[in-house]
Amino acid sequence: MKNREQYKRLIRFLATAVIIAVQTGIFYYVWFSHYDQVGANFFVRGNYVLIAQYALLVFVFNKIYSGFKVGYIRLFEVLFSHVMSVLCVNLFMYLELCLIGRWEFMSNIVPMLVMTGVDLVVALVWAYACHKLMAKLYPPKKLVLVYGKYSPDDLARKMGTRGDAYDICEKISIDEDLEVIKDRILEYHCAILTDIPDEIRNHLLKFCFENDVRCYCVPKISDIMIMHASQIQQFDTSLLLMRNQGISADQQFMKRAFDIVASVLGIILASPIMLVIALAIKLYDRGPVFFKQERLTKDGKIFKVFKFRSMRVRPKEDVYCMTRKDDDRITPVGKIIRRLHLDELPQIFNILRGEMSLVGPRPECPGVAEEYCKMMPEFNYRLKVKGGLTGYAQVYGKYNTTPYDKLKLDLTYIERYSFLLDIKLIFLTFKVLFQKDNTEGIEAWQTSAATKENLEKIEKG
Repeated sequence: MKNREQYKRLIRFLATAVIIAVQTGIFYYVWFSHYDQVGANFFVRGNYVLIAQYALLVFVFNKIYSGFKVGYIRLFEVLFSHVMSVLCVNLFMYLELCLIGRWEFMSNIVPMLVMTGVDLVVALVWAYACHKLMAKLYPPKKLVLVYGKYSPDDLARKMGTRGDAYDICEKISIDEDLEVIKDRILEYHCAILTDIPDEIRNHLLKFCFENDVRCYCVPKISDIMIMHASQIQQFDTSLLLMRNQGISADQQFMKRAFDIVASVLGIILASPIMLVIALAIKLYDRGPVFFKQERLTKDGKIFKVFKFRSMRVRPKEDVYCMTRKDDDRITPVGKIIRRLHLDELPQIFNILRGEMSLVGPRPECPGVAEEYCKMMPEFNYRLKVKGGLTGYAQVYGKYNTTPYDKLKLDLTYIERYSFLLDIKLIFLTFKVLFQKDNTEGIEAWQTSAATKENLEKIEKG
């Protein structure tokens, strides 16, 4: 098993090459078979540039949607990723073909539709076959989970949902003798370190490194800062530079310019949808169309966020609380627009006004943020950038992900920021729109997304 691990990357690389080659071959056939009147006037090399571009798009969109990560993410996610990738690539190429043919082929869409159907079948067969192969070659890893003061059950429960990849065979507390812990780690050759003091964690990390033991580690806030630091090699002593300034001036300029262009286009394209939603809300109970609420953005500034109202009109004296699973306050119209995230559309105007960005940490209510800051002062670190319509935590987390985990995701975004990361998160947002678990409310017994157990677990640093 251990020897096989070194070939996993090679297997994925070969599998990736196969799917790109097959889908590009299908496009090659469609291009020369059905659009040859354009191809005849094309310079010969131009044909192959177009085909190479198709192969590049297949690679890029599958990288964005993690379509090549067979054996790493769930089979359903791989399948869904390929569906998104095929649709994006073929839509892009169809529009390009229309431009190349000066819109002569706008009505000749049937070959592209047939190609899309064939691509989907090929991609689904490929994903299923690769998944079965990887499951056969790489059965679930047997792990030992080393934990500290707090119960590891929450993490074990999450990893337990991936029984095809992980098998937590034993949980062991750091109260045990250190030599006993090492012996258990060597028995499983795979360990998870969570919620343990730095000194012990560093010792176990070095032990795992020395013995070629695969090691997973739950990062702390300080770890995220270190992970994305710049390495300085000006001296014979290595230095790590953490600028801690959020987004630089040139990045802010590009981000704001993109926000303006995207929000204007968004308003134009979404206007018919927004009008229909507004009419449906008004006709249902004659109440206000929009819901306005104070939120925090960069540097702690307060603004009013706009959303389509998805709940019954409530008295002003009612105390705000987060949406719960099967919340009876949600109207029939609200259930539909919340499921499709259409209730967030009016925030395009917040983006145009400069109060929000298209991508960034989700803006929090001042009162809720104040409560979180009492439990974890680091929560305000999110305010180094503007709040966003979508973001790292929205793509990789869920509605009911704990505030501490969301904080780590938001800080990962701030530390890793680039314009290309924003583009990637925007494309990934379309994917999560169709994933139900990203819209689930909190449990009925919770007062916020933070469970009592997780609030007690919040680390300092």
